[in-house]
Amino acid sequence: MRILLVDDEAEMTQPLSRLLKKEGYEVDIGADGAEGSQLAAENAYDLLILDWMMPCKSGLEICQERRSQGDATPVLFLTAKDTLDDRVAGLDAGGDDYLVKPFELRELLARVRALLRRSPTLEAAAPNARLQYQDLELDVENQLAQLGDRRIELSEKETQLLAYLIQNAEQLLTHSQIYQAVWGEADKPSSNVLAAQMRLLRRKIEQSSRQPLICTVYGKGYWLGARRADATP
Repeated sequence: MRILLVDDEAEMTQPLSRLLKKEGYEVDIGADGAEGSQLAAENAYDLLILDWMMPCKSGLEICQERRSQGDATPVLFLTAKDTLDDRVAGLDAGGDDYLVKPFELRELLARVRALLRRSPTLEAAAPNARLQYQDLELDVENQLAQLGDRRIELSEKETQLLAYLIQNAEQLLTHSQIYQAVWGEADKPSSNVLAAQMRLLRRKIEQSSRQPLICTVYGKGYWLGARRADATP
């Protein structure tokens, strides 16, 4: 699971980052609102932890930006503001939870776990959704892909995997993100299952006459879209 932590206080972000990494999370840090906004826009995260008041841009503004772009990633606000009006303002901006400084680290981890359990993955696509990237179209309900004039039948797991890739096209998706989205914690498969599923999916949707749609970023994960310099077919 990948978390973005944005706070302008290094004495806060450094120990929190170490704690979260110790719990097994991948953590990116934004040192101010502008950097946090850019990271949130350019990468796929399972949770955003945002300080409310920061230079350049507030956590509230970052949250409003993401919601205006249709991003439903859970947001946990960290703030010294503790009035009812402040809490309402945070929720109205699209926040999911609110932790007042100073706080206990155990409580932070509990809030993180709770929000990650609710993290949107394939739930963002309705069962009858049609997803599209370039000339690749996916009919989720009927487990059918259309690539140009080719109609491709998919298994349920292939459909879930392709849906997640299309929803996050041109973003690096780590192995842990894909496991969580497609299998979930309770049904996490052995380490070679993802590679096997990806191979089957590629075999079905890729043609020898075109650049591969799905690329492997060695040691990191997978990418759907234009070829990255560090990716292999």
